[in-house]
Amino acid sequence: MKTNKGLVSILAIILGLLTGGLLMLAINSNPIEGFTYLFQGGLKNVERIGNTIATATPLILTGLSVAFAFKTGLFNIGSPGQMLFGGFCATAVGLTVDMPRPLLLMLMIIAGILGGALIATVPGILKARFNVHEVVSTIMMNWTVYWFVYYMIPKYFKGQYETESRPLKDVALFKLEWLSKLFDGSYINLGIILAIVAIIVVGFILNKTTLGYELKAVGLNRDAAEYAGIPVNKNIILAMMISGGLAGLAGAVEFAGNTNIIQIGVLPSQGFDGVAVSLLGANSPIGVLFAALFFGLLYTGSGFMSAMTEIPPEIANTIMATIIYFAATSVIIERLITKMKVKKKQKELITMVDNNKITMVDDKINEREGEGVC
Repeated sequence: MKTNKGLVSILAIILGLLTGGLLMLAINSNPIEGFTYLFQGGLKNVERIGNTIATATPLILTGLSVAFAFKTGLFNIGSPGQMLFGGFCATAVGLTVDMPRPLLLMLMIIAGILGGALIATVPGILKARFNVHEVVSTIMMNWTVYWFVYYMIPKYFKGQYETESRPLKDVALFKLEWLSKLFDGSYINLGIILAIVAIIVVGFILNKTTLGYELKAVGLNRDAAEYAGIPVNKNIILAMMISGGLAGLAGAVEFAGNTNIIQIGVLPSQGFDGVAVSLLGANSPIGVLFAALFFGLLYTGSGFMSAMTEIPPEIANTIMATIIYFAATSVIIERLITKMKVKKKQKELITMVDNNKITMVDDKINEREGEGVC
């Protein structure tokens, strides 16, 4: 019996929120008040809604990155490194190239995508040619990029402090004046438009193209795909490149949209959160969109909740972690749903049989009464 993946995700969210409520009760706080301020923090007015969308934008792209890899049978845990390198490439272009703004932004976007794709190519080749597990190689690449950026920023792009790059000029930022005004001055930017385009493109590739069919076939059964004549090694590398390109685009959006500098000594948390977004979104492009927006709401609202109450912002992080736990253990939830459906079916069958028996008894009584009259 097939279970609706969306229902599993909704149940995971409900269980996560219930867990958060119990934690609030455990620290003698009012859960209703806490959740009210948590959601108000991200939805209270147009500006806060814009900030929630801006916070969610990199999560949409990293979630798509991980989901695309999952769909093709790969576990890309290297999205933090791919995101960081894509952001570094975009920032480097923004700081060194002088050209009209539309062309500069386009070049930065391309640089971000190519940067992420380049970093993902190495694990793709290792997987395709030597069957090195992508989890090991992508983690390795995360730290390779980490130390590369750690060296390059102070050496060539040093800002006011050694731990950060020079800020990008306004001409190199993804900020759109009309979009910011539409959301009352929030920091929403070009990134959300790029994210929506990415959702459409990824959905089209996976569901409407021969390439998408081949990629999913390789993911489902590598040996069967090879037997069918599909170039397996080529598709593994290509899947990793597309996944890395999406993470690289997330880096460009984060470092040229939500912020204007790169700080060294840290891997972007949005890269790791992309795994959570993908799981909650059931590896579907549309599911990823809603999961990322929900996470963006929790991130944006947690600060407001802690400011208005004595509830620590870590509660929001705990809620997210719990939701992911339940989403990751979706097999258990699916079994529970299936069991409930089976019980419901059995009950309906028993009721139907009982009704049929009653009808048959009534018919026999009527027949005998008819014979007696005759």
